[in-house]
Amino acid sequence: MTATVAEAVRLVLLTADPRAKVKAARAAARDWRLGRLAHAFPVAMPDRPARGDRPELLPPSRMPKRGRAGSLRARIAMLHALAHIEHGAIDLAADIIGRFGAAFPRAFVDDWMRVLAEEAMHFAIVARRLHALGAAYGDLPAHDGLWEAAEATAGDPLARLAVVPMVLEARGLDVTPAMIDRFAASGDAASARVLRRIFDDEIGHVATGVRWFESCCRAQRFDPPAQWRKLVDTYFRGALKPPFNDSARESAGLTRDFYAALAERDSVFHKAPSPSRDERPALEHQ
Repeated sequence: MTATVAEAVRLVLLTADPRAKVKAARAAARDWRLGRLAHAFPVAMPDRPARGDRPELLPPSRMPKRGRAGSLRARIAMLHALAHIEHGAIDLAADIIGRFGAAFPRAFVDDWMRVLAEEAMHFAIVARRLHALGAAYGDLPAHDGLWEAAEATAGDPLARLAVVPMVLEARGLDVTPAMIDRFAASGDAASARVLRRIFDDEIGHVATGVRWFESCCRAQRFDPPAQWRKLVDTYFRGALKPPFNDSARESAGLTRDFYAALAERDSVFHKAPSPSRDERPALEHQ
């Protein structure tokens, strides 16, 4: 049995099998909630999480198009992409706890352990839906863009909060409602319900990121929107692309004063490559 929160989340990161990773994540969250884990960080997090042989990881430029949910094949491809995102989100939640938790109060671990448990649940319900459609996670290729964002921000907790929950997860708030509509229009109400559950939880995940980002900024006397734009400009390799789900973002505390100026600039300059940015597409829930 692990004795500290860092050891518990490190175990999550070092577990390659997706089902076992879900179990490890749930166990870590449960043990923390029940007071079985010390708020201590005696071990370092791995540079990369363990991965199995499946799915095959490809560069984003080589990923096949997934279609728009009209056919069974397209719906499976979209759900598989979502499963891969949620699988990566388990590792991101574990990593932010183990890598940065020592610099924050216990409430930080409380919040991200809740996110960890929900990401594990999200992966499980998407994997279950794939199984019901005759497929499985690992059947299709995927890309590793989510963990690339983690690597880029491994040395700065404020950058991690700015990029992962406030850019990548916020993008899910933008694109998931249209996915829900596509599944519903195709008669796949069960998949639409899965996406709706994930969407509702992700508002809370973005809100958790915003709350801790703003808390850090206040402690360092930074203006949160200005500091966010600076960090995104430095660490995020992608474009902030409209349309934005402004109402969902605002529900999470991510108001337009954070992202409107960067999005407008990106639309004008079309993200020309620079030393700090390239044309690698942002990871999206689509």
